[in-house]
Amino acid sequence: MIPDRNRSRKWREALLGYLWVLPALGVFAVFVFYPLGKAVWLGLYRTPPFPNLASKYVGASQYGSVLSSAPFLHSLERTVLFVIFTVPAGIVLGIALAALANQRLAGIRVFRTVFSSTVATSTAVASVIFFTLLDPQVGLFSYWLGKRGGTGILQNPTLALPAVSVVTLWQNIGFTFILMSAALQSIPDELLDAARIDGAASWFRFRSVTLPLLSPTVFFAGVVGIIGSFQAFGQIDLLTQGGPNNHTLVLIYYIYQAAFTNNNYGLAAVLSVALFLILLILTLGQFWFLERRVFYGRES
Repeated sequence: MIPDRNRSRKWREALLGYLWVLPALGVFAVFVFYPLGKAVWLGLYRTPPFPNLASKYVGASQYGSVLSSAPFLHSLERTVLFVIFTVPAGIVLGIALAALANQRLAGIRVFRTVFSSTVATSTAVASVIFFTLLDPQVGLFSYWLGKRGGTGILQNPTLALPAVSVVTLWQNIGFTFILMSAALQSIPDELLDAARIDGAASWFRFRSVTLPLLSPTVFFAGVVGIIGSFQAFGQIDLLTQGGPNNHTLVLIYYIYQAAFTNNNYGLAAVLSVALFLILLILTLGQFWFLERRVFYGRES
């Protein structure tokens, strides 16, 4: 009787758990699983250039042709460069500013407010600010670089992507700073005091004590930063529209152009699925290879 009663209770608990999860699964099904399945299905159809013609079923061959095409590889290369320009520098600057703001100095709260202020700045506002600063006629940055009246930075194929990366870096630095500041303030002072008593220099204390304790936050910032950089769209659209000469045509903007400029929904669907798979592989890879090096303050 007792085993049957325990089995019945487990079934009731499992059923109750599924009932609690059901609303979340419904939301995921409507807004995540269905759009993903629809994108995979649309990728099997080739969209003709004329809107009055019906799409043609071509199967998985479109995936192979699109993912091996020069435009896709170029946009992927631009996206990887954009991620390299923004994510590592953002983490390093966030740690540096957080370490600076963590000092016990008079008026340090003012600097904490300034460093974190960009977290309240939207992509549109940040893009408009830098668009004005980089304008070849009235832009302050262009004036400093001696390019006033000539070709602007955003019109330069070599400087356009780094310029957009600076905009993204400036906008996101407040969020990274807040993360690193919270992590620094959670480090016990006893550990740093013990290292100081043992005669450890400042850099050695940071490298051997502070940085390992920051590793979970650094890992989180890296994962979130890579996902966000792969999906960066607003600053590209407002500043360069993928130009000049497609030098800022990142993958997400290539998807936008394929769907809403060229009305090629089959191509856009293939690119969307490719972006999802790339982010999935990168995220799983980070959890597989990098999380092992994260120190959580417990025995493994």
